[in-house]
Amino acid sequence: MAIRFLTAGESHGPMLTAILEGIPAGLPLKLEDINIDLARRQKGFGSGGRMRIESDQAQITSGVVQGKTTGSPIALLVENRDYKNWREKDIVPVTTPRPGHADLTGAIKYGYQELRLSLERASARETTMRVAVGGICKKLLSEMGVSIGGYVKQIGSISTDLPENLSWDEIFARSEESEVRCPHPESGEKMKEEIRQTMKAQDTLGGIFTVVAINTPPGLGSYVHYDRRLDAALAQAMLSIPAMKGVEIGDGFANALKRGSEVHDKITLEEGGRLGRESNRAGGVEGGISTGEPLIVSVAMKPISTVVKGINSVNLATGKPELTTYERSDFCALPRAVPIGEAMMAIVLTQFLSEKIGGDSLDEMKLRVSQLRRSHVDDLPMDNCPWRFGYYYD
Repeated sequence: MAIRFLTAGESHGPMLTAILEGIPAGLPLKLEDINIDLARRQKGFGSGGRMRIESDQAQITSGVVQGKTTGSPIALLVENRDYKNWREKDIVPVTTPRPGHADLTGAIKYGYQELRLSLERASARETTMRVAVGGICKKLLSEMGVSIGGYVKQIGSISTDLPENLSWDEIFARSEESEVRCPHPESGEKMKEEIRQTMKAQDTLGGIFTVVAINTPPGLGSYVHYDRRLDAALAQAMLSIPAMKGVEIGDGFANALKRGSEVHDKITLEEGGRLGRESNRAGGVEGGISTGEPLIVSVAMKPISTVVKGINSVNLATGKPELTTYERSDFCALPRAVPIGEAMMAIVLTQFLSEKIGGDSLDEMKLRVSQLRRSHVDDLPMDNCPWRFGYYYD
């Protein structure tokens, strides 16, 4: 069954909702499986005042009975606590669009006479429900042995190298101990100082985060059509997150500057006939298909558009140049973007895994995963005989 989901709701509306379809029957699911990542999404040095108001807790209103999924659509909701502060409030019209946001483009597309209608739905508040949906997908993937984590790679001009000789699980754990989700403590402190200086300057800051999936089965995705390539789907999913402007699979940009002999991951024959790799510069994808190596995706986030000191714009009501006005927001939202990226990767992998193996129940899916072809000599018998194409064309 295909995985599909929809979200609904506005930034300052009464609630956010989501419907997720395609999760098999029999998956054990608790609210904690979802709420743990909702809490992670709200934490990060440089966050604004909204995160001190909200305390996101998901409610499941269908699709889960007695702690297990039924196979029917799962309905989720998260209440917006801030709604009570806006319910009886006279809304001051927003008529000066912020560069970099959907204020102006939304008005052009939909004919709005009030820019708030754009910003309410285009707000990253919507990603709350993506994280909730992703939490369910993470739970399903964990039953198949797949785990997903992430970390901050760079904030502003401050970058970090991964600590040596650490497992991915250790890297993820160290990241969660950091207020900026950086696994390297010294770099993390420098990142915090970069954010402090940005706050003093009444400005905003972006950066790069990385998401990694461990134990992804080989063979997910395809090269036969553009929309069935795993790396293409991951790139689309990441760029759908507000403020994301670039995606890299593995060492994609560094690889572009090298020769092929320096880039491609050499195949090795390991004990027992397993086919291994000397490196993973491809980031776990070749030809649009997963290799079985860790799936590594890095995402570039621009500085968010709401700047305290304002940016030059035009007031559409008066027709005169004007600085944008400030409304509560983050100074650096990058650490909070990590669990959102993890959620989108989980959703995409769940989709591709479901398409690969099918199955209406958890037991069916687990059996089929265990029978998947692996990157192993015994799973890849070759005919090794000359042949001809034999098309019925000539």
